[in-house]
Amino acid sequence: MASHPDFSASLSLLFAAAVLAQWLLRAWLVSRQVRHVARHRNAVPAAFTRRIGLAAHQKAADYTLAKARVALVDMTLSAVVLLGWTLLGGLDALNQGLLALLGPGLWQQLALLASFVVISFAVELPLSLYQTFVIEQRFGFNQMTPRLWLGDLVKSSLLGAALGLPIAALILWLMGSAGSTWWLWAWAVWTGFGLLLMWILPSFIAPLFNRFEPLADGALKDRVTALMQRCGFTAKGLFVMDGSRRSAHANAYFTGFGHSKRVVFFDTLLRQLDGDEVEAVLAHELGHFRHRHLLKRMLLMFATSLAGFALLGWLSQQAWFYAGLGVRPPLELALGQAGMPLESQAAALVLFLLAVPVFSFFITPLFSALSRRDEFEADAYAMEQASGAHLASALLKLYEDNASTLTPDPWYVGFYYSHPPALARLERMPPPP
Repeated sequence: MASHPDFSASLSLLFAAAVLAQWLLRAWLVSRQVRHVARHRNAVPAAFTRRIGLAAHQKAADYTLAKARVALVDMTLSAVVLLGWTLLGGLDALNQGLLALLGPGLWQQLALLASFVVISFAVELPLSLYQTFVIEQRFGFNQMTPRLWLGDLVKSSLLGAALGLPIAALILWLMGSAGSTWWLWAWAVWTGFGLLLMWILPSFIAPLFNRFEPLADGALKDRVTALMQRCGFTAKGLFVMDGSRRSAHANAYFTGFGHSKRVVFFDTLLRQLDGDEVEAVLAHELGHFRHRHLLKRMLLMFATSLAGFALLGWLSQQAWFYAGLGVRPPLELALGQAGMPLESQAAALVLFLLAVPVFSFFITPLFSALSRRDEFEADAYAMEQASGAHLASALLKLYEDNASTLTPDPWYVGFYYSHPPALARLERMPPPP
């Protein structure tokens, strides 16, 4: 297990090439999206001329173009920061500084993880604020006040520390104490933690940020209840969330699992859609449950995380993994000694979290295609249980109200879109009433 300089240099070169390739591909896709949307800005597609006006179409195009320009800045900043953390020695400098200040031990490891999160957040903060208070504000979507934003930040930070630090401490302890199969135990802990979050999210976490009130519209409640009975679905309750406090975007979703499942409607959705359309949208969401899409995704997530922990378990024992990504390897590994040196645990976690997305990015189209297939299946189910014409009408309203472009670039769609574009969905439905 001694250090292999050739492996380190090869990893450095491979990583740098992957970062560059990722940036070039993302920039090319964004440039295609910008050109395609701009080229079609001045004419509503023929399939939508009866329902979408030119002004709404142009607003969606301008919104898409504004977000694309911000995305280009974001991807460039992310690539520079990533190289700064790794090949340029940022993570190593932070790790060594904390070792000198705190000495080796669990507290130093937790301090490294916490410092990495805080610094990363601070770097991303200006662009995030610009997106919320400039882009979203300009197009009429932002309802967030600085006070509400700050309150959300404080609550999410405290919640993240209360939940994240104990689970991080447990995983770090397992890395140093559970032997060569620590990664299997860590995966079990991580999986259990994820299931716990799914259970407590609807009842304990979400209400910290939003108000949830029982659905008061009696006629709509009866209609939704009858739909769920037809579909064999049970939920703990039907709730309306004050999504309009933060954004004018509309949505509806299911949350929780088992007996804690809830149906949640954004108040903005109920203002935009009539009863027939709400029923059709909910039928679409029920289609995901009927086809077990959520269960399949959860199982895929668990399998992927298991593979990830197994890979981390191996890489964390390789001196070239650290050296190749800009962190000096622990002396024990450099000398070929087995075991997990205490000062390397958090560094291994951070390096892994930084490196894996660079390479996994290139399989994004596969997961996007699977997600679009699921959406088509949910649409088909909705048309069996409710009105396909009203589903089409609801989608048109949501596309218009959310300023979603009707003319995305096909390559951009194929790579990124988790939902099919408007035309692909609507051509499978009856015309809206």
